[in-house]
Amino acid sequence: MQDYNFNEYLDRFPVAMAYVPWQNLTQIYEDLDKAYCIGTIFPELAKPFTGRRCVK
Repeated sequence: MQDYNFNEYLDRFPVAMAYVPWQNLTQIYEDLDKAYCIGTIFPELAKPFTGRRCVK
């Protein structure tokens, strides 16, 4: 396997752009142990991965 220097290829790729909408987070979990297990303290962001799409 050949060792590549990825830095010499960076100029070939365009700069990426992203759109991130504003989030109005209005609630937090009172049970922080549960929140840490879910991965967020905001219920609006709790969207478990199901293999296809997020569900609530």
